[in-house]
Amino acid sequence: MKAKTFDTQFDDGASVLPVADMAKAARPNKLRRVNVDFPEWMVEALDTEARRLGVSRQALVKVWIANCLAQESQSVR
Repeated sequence: MKAKTFDTQFDDGASVLPVADMAKAARPNKLRRVNVDFPEWMVEALDTEARRLGVSRQALVKVWIANCLAQESQSVR
């Protein structure tokens, strides 16, 4: 099956499992848990911004760190 057909079937809500090779399936970005301690004022500021954007604190931190890392990698080049 061509990728375009596969994508169309998936987007239309059809099952693509019969044609997917699950033996080769892998999670693209394996997660690792890390713990970071922040001062209370920083957690409160994160929570305020997360509520304003309608996302979780964890989602906000992930996006901000990803953006900073992407920006840093661009400035190094």
